[in-house]
Amino acid sequence: MALQWFPGHMHKALKEIKESLSQVDVLIEVLDARIPFSSENPEIAKLRGDKPCIKILNKYDLADPEITAQWQAYLESERGVKTLTTSSDNPASSKQVMGLIKTICAHKDVQHKVIKAMITGIPNVGKSTLINILADRIIAKTGNEPAVTKSQQRINLGDGIVLFDTPGVLWPKLENPNSIYRLASSGAVKNTAMEYDDVGFYAADYLIKAYPEVLKTNYKLEDIPDTEIEFLEAAAKKRGAIMTGGRVNLHKICEVLLNELQSGKLGRITLETPEMIEVEKREIAEAAAKKAADNAKRKQRFKDGSLTPDKKARKEKRNEKREAQSIRMKKNAKK
Repeated sequence: MALQWFPGHMHKALKEIKESLSQVDVLIEVLDARIPFSSENPEIAKLRGDKPCIKILNKYDLADPEITAQWQAYLESERGVKTLTTSSDNPASSKQVMGLIKTICAHKDVQHKVIKAMITGIPNVGKSTLINILADRIIAKTGNEPAVTKSQQRINLGDGIVLFDTPGVLWPKLENPNSIYRLASSGAVKNTAMEYDDVGFYAADYLIKAYPEVLKTNYKLEDIPDTEIEFLEAAAKKRGAIMTGGRVNLHKICEVLLNELQSGKLGRITLETPEMIEVEKREIAEAAAKKAADNAKRKQRFKDGSLTPDKKARKEKRNEKREAQSIRMKKNAKK
């Protein structure tokens, strides 16, 4: 499955980021702490090069703290990358960003000069809320839905730092099916981009395996069923998602599950781990290599199959003639 959701303003924003990046001293990328890999824009990584980068794991209050620590170590293994955790309920944690910017730029010749930082992030990771905290005033429009910021703007944060704000940008095509579902589960893509039922089934399957006790507690279940459909049916009875005739309203219970997951009502949950991502990367690379090999074989079969026996014989004769001519030319060159 490949989700494509790339509105026109996002294409424009990516172009503006590319043009402005050379002017800044440090790049700040805001990630969702629940999905650090899936909320990391690979297009930004390509543009960044070796420019210093601060990766902010925002919504830390909604994420599993133990797994967040694993992610910080994983991300900081990349050269030039530092990480911070922030959340809207702890403004003090966001203020650490200013100090880290100055630390990173301390070796640069920026005395009496403005430090320029660019902040990026996919929709709905809390970038605008973070900017307002850093600026100590309402600068960026916030909203609990994707794609609120539409254009690039420059913000004077004071203390010698100017921030280039950019719209939330997804990449043109999302190839990893797991990342697609995680983005939808966390609310990073609009509800209309995917079917609630599909996303709800994916989230239920993951939670059964990774957080069974959380589901038992929140949905007051004695045991966790083995499959997502069985869990959703049991949860629907507890949440009253039942239609006339006693049938389970799967769409409704999926909507309930996703709303409770996104709001933090289920507790601190992370939807991916570094170990999971490494496995998925290998699987995707292997699938891509197999696809390329299969395409090459098909092309070769097509070429071979397009030649009739008579054409094949003439082609072989031409090749033999060329080879004989090449041998004669080499002999003549030696004389």
